[in-house]
Amino acid sequence: MSVMTLQTRTVARFRRKRMMSFAFPVVILAYLAYIAVAFDMAGLAERASLENARTLVSDAYSYKIHVTRDNRNGAVDIAIEGERKGRYPDGESPDWVQIGTETIVDLGEGHVVTFGPSQVSYAVPGYGLIAATPGSGGVNAQFPAGAIPDWINASKNRVAITTEAGRLTITRNRSEVFRYFTGWELFFFTLDSSYHGLGLGGVLNKAIHGEAGEIWSDFWSNKMWRHADVAWALFETILMAFLGTFGAAMIALPLGFLAARNFTPLRGIRFAARRLFDFLRGVDGLIWTIVLSRAFGPGPLTGALAILITDTGSFGKMFSEALENVDDKQIEGIASTGAKPLQRYRFGVIPQITPVLLSQILYYLESNTRSATIIGAITGGGIGLLLTQAINTQKDWEEVTYYIVLIILMVMLMDSFSGWLRRKLIKGGEGGH
Repeated sequence: MSVMTLQTRTVARFRRKRMMSFAFPVVILAYLAYIAVAFDMAGLAERASLENARTLVSDAYSYKIHVTRDNRNGAVDIAIEGERKGRYPDGESPDWVQIGTETIVDLGEGHVVTFGPSQVSYAVPGYGLIAATPGSGGVNAQFPAGAIPDWINASKNRVAITTEAGRLTITRNRSEVFRYFTGWELFFFTLDSSYHGLGLGGVLNKAIHGEAGEIWSDFWSNKMWRHADVAWALFETILMAFLGTFGAAMIALPLGFLAARNFTPLRGIRFAARRLFDFLRGVDGLIWTIVLSRAFGPGPLTGALAILITDTGSFGKMFSEALENVDDKQIEGIASTGAKPLQRYRFGVIPQITPVLLSQILYYLESNTRSATIIGAITGGGIGLLLTQAINTQKDWEEVTYYIVLIILMVMLMDSFSGWLRRKLIKGGEGGH
């Protein structure tokens, strides 16, 4: 090869590398530009609502008390989160609500809402008095002189006023005040419990004096937060993951022998077993969940079957590959003692692949705990169902936050448990933290 030819090839090679170094960033930028257009990133920014985001975040750590007046008969109802289970008994109310001929709702810092016999008014500091008369013809509202601010939404049939102190909504048939407070009210005891409002010291004092059982019963049977139902839902979620994961492992292990080249000489059987694994794991677990829900109906067992089917394909592939990498000398050593085929597998094969099997099974158990939450939302079981119901029914988001926190804690617990079990079974308790 001449020097000139070598030099030409070298120059061409450097030119290609230089072009690639420029082409790669150009391709990345072109892809990002395509994503920005295809996913309508500009439209997403326009549709984003900071006000809705603030409301969502505040609902996660706060609760609101509804003071509702029936404009047709003047009846006033007070309930936490507007739920019947959180309703104040007749004749009782928070200290900032005075029920009488005129119901006065003091929202603090000069914000006062008054439910009169026929008129509803809201005194807003720095703005003035808003008065509205609801009736069959709609809501006749009067505002201070000047332009109506953007925190007031007024129409013929509805007036909505939102301030930092609270929110007032007036329609023809109902007037309602929302006032927000920080915390998760009634998380421990509902209004009808004798322990509501006692505080930690008072509850501990009664527990010491023999009322621990009653205190636990009131907490466990809380009608608002449903702690007993939530605990059972968490158990169902873990049970779905456990049954699905270990059931798949039990089915996949014998099938793995059929797919392993060194244990099944017949190519047709190996081919069929491997294609079965591809089919089972090629269909996503959520698809199996929908199919099985139509076939067997909703329930946690359906979710466990969906996990079992998907993981059987994954485990089958991994187990067959592990079996193909076993040491034949150890099997030959067992065979030389006169061991039968099943004994060779039990003492010569299984001990070699056990660390791999346990590691993968425990990892999938941890992962399936998260997946069972979503699967439960579809099949109607576990904590996923409660979470979906809380979101779909537009309930306040402190309950959604409660479920999300429990899911995170459940996943952390399963992670710690699987790590501990992995160290005990595989490493004999030595090493790893």
